[in-house]
Amino acid sequence: MGLQQDIMSALKEAMKAKDQLALTALRAVKSAILLAQTESGAKEDLTEEQELKILQKLVKQRKDSAAIYLEQDRKDLAQPEIDEAEVISQFLPEALTDEEIEKVVVAVIEQTGAEGMKDMGRVMGMVSKELAGQADGKTISNIVKSKLV
Repeated sequence: MGLQQDIMSALKEAMKAKDQLALTALRAVKSAILLAQTESGAKEDLTEEQELKILQKLVKQRKDSAAIYLEQDRKDLAQPEIDEAEVISQFLPEALTDEEIEKVVVAVIEQTGAEGMKDMGRVMGMVSKELAGQADGKTISNIVKSKLV
């Protein structure tokens, strides 16, 4: 419940400060969390891992939208998406560097005895679980591919 309380506190601060950008981003987070809670049908709270996945998804959506807008030379539409992604990112744990991710990937490959691309799914699953919230799937995938070839 810690993350939800942090988001609610930030939402209240944004309302007081009349910060429309933060309000929009935080309302989206609150909405996504409420949807996830009602979707499961359970009355209990989401786990921290589930909350982090929701935040990662929202950040990724905004970054992807911004990239599309920039491809179409619409900086006016891309900037709010980038700004919202930054607001949401402040609730995620500190992202790991590529070197730190690479160490975890190498350790998992040695641990599982993975050889070649046929084992990529197994390695990706274990690394993604271990690095939940600290690295995005695309970065992990690129590093796993480079190590398994």
